[in-house]
Amino acid sequence: MKQNPKIRRGFTLVELLVVIVIIAALAGLTAPMVIRQRKKADQTEAVNNAKQIGIAMFEFENAYGTFPDSTTADQVKENTGTTLTFAGGKSNDFFRQLMAAEIAQSEAMFYAKTNYTKKPDNVYNTSENALAAGEVGFGYIMNGANAFSTSGNPSRPIVAAPLAGTTTPAVDGTFDVDMYDSKAVVLRVDNSVQSLNILKTSKRAQLGGGKTLLQSGEDTVWGSDVNPQMVAPTPK
Repeated sequence: MKQNPKIRRGFTLVELLVVIVIIAALAGLTAPMVIRQRKKADQTEAVNNAKQIGIAMFEFENAYGTFPDSTTADQVKENTGTTLTFAGGKSNDFFRQLMAAEIAQSEAMFYAKTNYTKKPDNVYNTSENALAAGEVGFGYIMNGANAFSTSGNPSRPIVAAPLAGTTTPAVDGTFDVDMYDSKAVVLRVDNSVQSLNILKTSKRAQLGGGKTLLQSGEDTVWGSDVNPQMVAPTPK
């Protein structure tokens, strides 16, 4: 005599709800990990690009005696015959000298993910599109209106990201705490790149010894005869 095959019943409503709760819980556990990994990847990209900027700055100094500033702008124009402009007082304008001098071969090296940047298009044949607004993520640290050089303290920072601010990058030495998970990417004169801790209360990067990035005076990397100023990039 044939037995009737057992009919497999479907999930009950309670069982479906349990499955949904488990999936939601797992998603809640993995989401922060994914976010942290994304921030770490963005930070790593900024570190690698800062290293490329450092190499270009060294090569530029070998040719022009110092890092880019208003005094080297005329020399670059005379030597290269470039039609690119360097006026404007933003880090884009100073970094543009590296491109005009044919030391930097790509806009990508100046990018860092921030609230004020966009991915560069790598088109730089005119002043309007060479390191255009939003294509530079790094601030450029200068001694007032003058550039630093390797003749000074090798521990002095010269390039940093991500600056605080959304539509307008900060020039007061404050950083975006959230972008790289409380880290600031800093290029020093000696071409080393470090990820410094950002104080969540003040949004300032710690250099060690209780000093912050732009803090000058005795017992700092700047000394008392230097006026470190953050030159912000042009936002998108």
